Amino acid sequence: MLVRLRAGMNRVDYRRASHAVWEAMAPGWDERHAYFEETARPVTDKMLELLDPSPGDTILELAAGTGVVGFSAAGLVGPTGRVIASDFAEAMVEVASRRARELSLENVECRVLDAERLDLPDGSVDGVLCRWGYMLMADPAAALRETRRVLRPGGRVACAVFAGPEQNPWAALPSRVLQQRGHIPPPEAGAPGILALADQERLRRLFAEAGFPNTAIEEVPFVYRFAGIDDYWEFLNGAAGAIAMVLGGLDEDERERIRGETGEQLGAFGSSGKIELPATSLVVSAS
Repeated sequence: MLVRLRAGMNRVDYRRASHAVWEAMAPGWDERHAYFEETARPVTDKMLELLDPSPGDTILELAAGTGVVGFSAAGLVGPTGRVIASDFAEAMVEVASRRARELSLENVECRVLDAERLDLPDGSVDGVLCRWGYMLMADPAAALRETRRVLRPGGRVACAVFAGPEQNPWAALPSRVLQQRGHIPPPEAGAPGILALADQERLRRLFAEAGFPNTAIEEVPFVYRFAGIDDYWEFLNGAAGAIAMVLGGLDEDERERIRGETGEQLGAFGSSGKIELPATSLVVSAS
């Protein structure tokens, strides 16, 4: 199953397919919660630095997954503050809820919320966080308008999306192999996807049209590290969203061919059997 909004696929169909993907990815993200927390720490830290929450604030996290970013914000808003860690996939919210209980985070509430149609009152939160979510949404413009609506006057949003393919070979490389073997088409302009909001001009325009006139964008590099090809392959199959679902729909022989071709192209990123794949997020702050 390819989860990409393209000609002939309406947003309702895309949302349904995307929801199925992220319900299926919850176990893999649960297993890799600590990995994502450590690997993407530079992105999380930059988002929180730019959001700059204060004790007592109410912070909404969208597309929270297992809650890594929101949990980090919980300590900043303190016992008088509140974090709403939300995702549209029920399975992700269940994982985040369990982890919040394990960490005794009494100021964190985990909720199923659709970022494009938030079930929250106007002006009800002080800040919004969204790491790697807006780019995957069927209608990011609608999601940003909803973000603006629920923010109080003076509130801020800090989000992260991925930069272009040359800065993110961890995703671009397997996608290229899948394209070359005819399993996915080339990305279409404006369609949602892992690298869909890499164009900074488009990103600024989306924020401005949603009512955020003051937008700043910073590039934040980090590195995905894997013990070897087996580790990377497990990551792609268990946590890489649409890539994982495409791989899961192939027969065993074809999967092995793709694994082999992907491994061949990893040569430049390997050392002593280990793999280090660069990644870069664009961290956006706006008010």
